[in-house]
Amino acid sequence: MLKLSIIDSDKERRLILEGKLIAPWTTELQRACDEATQSLRGREIGLDLKNLTVISQEGENLLAALMKEGIKVRGCCVFAREVLRKLRGRARAQHHEPISLKAS
Repeated sequence: MLKLSIIDSDKERRLILEGKLIAPWTTELQRACDEATQSLRGREIGLDLKNLTVISQEGENLLAALMKEGIKVRGCCVFAREVLRKLRGRARAQHHEPISLKAS
């Protein structure tokens, strides 16, 4: 199960993810990100991953795609940070743009 919360501020719309980023919840996250981008009014979108416990291959692929679209990762636990590090290595191996690991 994935719990998805959205917190709006003047500068950012943050999507907080808790639980498991696996199918079918990857589709739910993609839809939430698509909807969130509709009314940003100059704000950024940030993903908070510090409470994720599982990320499937499908979840990894989605995170990589979202970050390439410019969505920032703002909060990471050690587990999520290692997954993102793996994604960065995979992107470099495929000669794509590097994935930013800006976690706060």
